Amino acid sequence: MSVAAYCIFCYRQIGTSGPATKTHLPWNDIILSSTSSCLLSACQNSYGLAKTEPGGGGCGANLPVHAEEKKLFMIGKIAKVTGSLILGGFVFITYEVLSLKKLLQIDTQAIHQEKLKSYVYIRTTSLNRSEYQGITYQARKEIHKAVRKILETEAKIFRRPFNEQFSTFDGEDHECALWLLLKRCQSEDKEVRLQAVQDLANNSHWHDYQYGTVAQTCDQRTAIGLARSKDIDLRFFLPPPPLPKIKNDYPIEDELRLLLVSLPQTGLDPCVQYFTSLALRESSQTLAAQRGGLWCFGGNGLPYCETLSKIPSETVELFCLQALVQHSKVSSHCDKIEAKGGLQLLQRIYQLRKDSAKIQRNIIRIIGNMALDERLHSSIVRAGWVSVLAEVMKSPHVIQSSHASRALANLDRETVKEKYPDGVYVLHPQYRSSQPIRADILFVHGLLGAAFKTWRQQDIDRRLDKKALEGEENYSQCWPKTWLASDCPALRIISVEYDTHLSDWKAKCPVEAHRKSIAYRSNELLDKLRAAGIGDRPLVWVSHSMGVSVARSSSQKDAGGCFQESRNG
Repeated sequence: MSVAAYCIFCYRQIGTSGPATKTHLPWNDIILSSTSSCLLSACQNSYGLAKTEPGGGGCGANLPVHAEEKKLFMIGKIAKVTGSLILGGFVFITYEVLSLKKLLQIDTQAIHQEKLKSYVYIRTTSLNRSEYQGITYQARKEIHKAVRKILETEAKIFRRPFNEQFSTFDGEDHECALWLLLKRCQSEDKEVRLQAVQDLANNSHWHDYQYGTVAQTCDQRTAIGLARSKDIDLRFFLPPPPLPKIKNDYPIEDELRLLLVSLPQTGLDPCVQYFTSLALRESSQTLAAQRGGLWCFGGNGLPYCETLSKIPSETVELFCLQALVQHSKVSSHCDKIEAKGGLQLLQRIYQLRKDSAKIQRNIIRIIGNMALDERLHSSIVRAGWVSVLAEVMKSPHVIQSSHASRALANLDRETVKEKYPDGVYVLHPQYRSSQPIRADILFVHGLLGAAFKTWRQQDIDRRLDKKALEGEENYSQCWPKTWLASDCPALRIISVEYDTHLSDWKAKCPVEAHRKSIAYRSNELLDKLRAAGIGDRPLVWVSHSMGVSVARSSSQKDAGGCFQESRNG
């Protein structure tokens, strides 16, 4: 605006100067100059800068021709200055817009760093493109390709495995190691796969997102192998998938009852029918109690009741789970349980009943039985049970950890060729180990015993035995697992469990009398031991009380001679 004002000021000085000599102009130039002067006068009048001579007759009146030429010249000057101003203003506005855009631009590197906190990325790389466009980078890339081809050719000629460390470059060491190990976990060579899983399990210095990367990218076989690795970091596993919410007025025991009703009820083993009818009967009593009905005592009914109108839901769930344990021993019923969403239902109950060791133990027992069928392994893994079993393996309670160990051993078809039916528990080794097994030791409990309770150190009276309380940290809940395993790591230690009740009052299945005979129990135990691979190595029997008779009967009925070299203790 200051430049425009200066131009107008100059124009006024020229317009008020003295008279000039006349020059002859063509007629059309005079018209043009008159028109231009009119326009200029209009501009002057609009800004209040023009002087009007008295007696003026309008645009171009009484103006000398020489003055009009100067006015035309000044108009051209003004046009040039105005154009320059417009062009400069356009450039200035453009500059301001670009500067404002730059100021408002978001820093993508900051966003990238924020994403790393909550997302899993394959690899962290620099955002500077210049690092990947230089001559040095291209040269390194070509040299890497050439070296790789040479090494591949050499490996083929000498028939040696190719070193996969040459398959990546320009990455941080810990990032490359992670992806190399994941790739090796899918190798066709079994030894390479096992070593890769072991190397993964031994890493304890990674960041959370790297553990998350392994959890999201590893396959089913690798996840099971990690779960069976000692002192494994639980960040290697994804949590169980979220389950849909259920209505508050729809209790869990009703879902268990519907699942039991959907299972086959004909052509079953008498014990399966007994447990199923018992669970359904108690569920019916629960419904009647909720409606204000009377609760009948007697038979193998519920042991207690909180009030006369309420039966503990936890107790009813336990009855239903015991029935499902019996059903899970039948392969065709396992398919039905999986098809009816039983794995997800069991996962829900497990999460809701974390304060009940009995319920959790029965659930893991069902998973261990279903894992005997390899067709259900993928469904078990998808339901999130690998992470649950890996966590239970760390439990200080030997019963809980042994149930989880059996389930994972049945899932692990990579290193375990044996299968462990219900009632056969591996006390050692419970994890993957490179230690070769030289012999088996089989523990058979006696009358009214159990697979773990019989082999405890001793009962501690917390009120009287102060010395025992002081050494409670060294107390062994199962000395074969605690002491014998540490002294003889080359042994496979197995403990079995069977029904030893001699009367129908406390029998697990009192519907058939012949089940109480030693002959029946020894035959049943023999089938389970064969499935567990007992007899493939030298065997030592450790039996107590009634277990001696069962062990001797099993050895005598072994038609295949699997136990000929065994010794009873």
